[in-house]
Amino acid sequence: MTEPRMHLGWFTSFRPPVWTSQWTGSDTDSWADGRFHVDMARALERAGFDYLMLEDSSMVSDIYGGTNEFDLAKAQYAPKHDPVALVPMLAAATSRLGIVATMSTSFYPPYLLARTLATLDHMSHGRVGWNVVTSSEDRAAQNFGMDALPPHDERYDRAEEFVEAVNALWSSWDPDAVVMDRASNTYVDHTKVRDANYVGKFHRTRGPLNTLPMPQGRPVICQAGGSPRGRAFAARNADTIICQAQGVEAMKAYREDVRARADALGRDPDSIKILYIVSPVLGDTDSEARDLDARSREATDARVHSALAHISAVTGNDLSTLDVDAPPPALSTNGHRTTLADFLAGSGGSTHNDDGSPKTLRQLAAAWSITSVPLVGTPDTVAQKMEDVIDAVGGDGFLMTGRLGRRYYTEVTDGLVPALRRRGLVRQDYEHRQFRDNLLAF
Repeated sequence: MTEPRMHLGWFTSFRPPVWTSQWTGSDTDSWADGRFHVDMARALERAGFDYLMLEDSSMVSDIYGGTNEFDLAKAQYAPKHDPVALVPMLAAATSRLGIVATMSTSFYPPYLLARTLATLDHMSHGRVGWNVVTSSEDRAAQNFGMDALPPHDERYDRAEEFVEAVNALWSSWDPDAVVMDRASNTYVDHTKVRDANYVGKFHRTRGPLNTLPMPQGRPVICQAGGSPRGRAFAARNADTIICQAQGVEAMKAYREDVRARADALGRDPDSIKILYIVSPVLGDTDSEARDLDARSREATDARVHSALAHISAVTGNDLSTLDVDAPPPALSTNGHRTTLADFLAGSGGSTHNDDGSPKTLRQLAAAWSITSVPLVGTPDTVAQKMEDVIDAVGGDGFLMTGRLGRRYYTEVTDGLVPALRRRGLVRQDYEHRQFRDNLLAF
């Protein structure tokens, strides 16, 4: 039997499913109790996914139009519940799936984050991951007593120290510190527990943790470094990377760059699994899938405003003030630099139309996507395309995202994944019990 060649993850958040769909049922009323996401996690585990990644933000955005009306009316950034609180429910309902929660180095103290993740790793029997973010929105920072976030690259400097601090805390107990020696009435050998005594420019923590050593040693570290500074951080710290490079050549270049950076730091590049964001459009026939895709890409006002509101929220630029039927001016941000650059570069990296005219803001918004490659067709057609892409790029897998609903994730888990399994591209079953071991199994 051939070894699998693709890792699979799913990118979502603890938020309402698509509430305007006629296929949503009662989920829009009950999603906040976590059971919708529990059912989703079970389906992903049945399909052999490596992990479910829960992104997060801590704000109601009022950048677009200077009001929170659009964000709340369209359920764009809010409501969104805390993914950390959802992890124990997902862990109790599954036994192999990795569960990644987003936690910000700008808003958590190192000790609190280290202790929380250590607790969750025990509750999940070694299946927890941490999506490391520095956060990008001043509106979120203001909810934590700050006027604004530090500059972009300084946030990464702070995050580097943060990771060093939590690693020192996770290492403050030796793996065999718990002895439970009844003869001497000793639960923990104190000689195997030490202070962390981490002191940096931005963070310091004494330690030790008061939690048991983690089953995994430390959680699986997930990161989405797109900027040069972000790539450097990911190459140093990440076990798995979320990538939205668009097009096969950009995907390959990103992977080669990060792997070269990791190698220069003395890391084994194969210990980092890069997953590319995709949103497969599946149908019973290729023509049906193409029709579905075409309808979803129509330049409707709803699609345009949704994209503009999202870019506004993560960059701090109110795009509602610009003429949508003119090319956008030069824009800068202290927020998501890669997202802004990709948006302004246009779908496929083209800022101009075929006739040479510059694309308008409306055109850029209508075509904007975070997905790396289009995947449209029957499950077999899409599976073949995924194989071709991985062959060209070199690895490592795909991170699914899309309409948050039972119908969509079932099309992937019960339609696309069986087609991938028939080709031997993804696992038939889990090789190990713990998250990191499954991630490194191939």
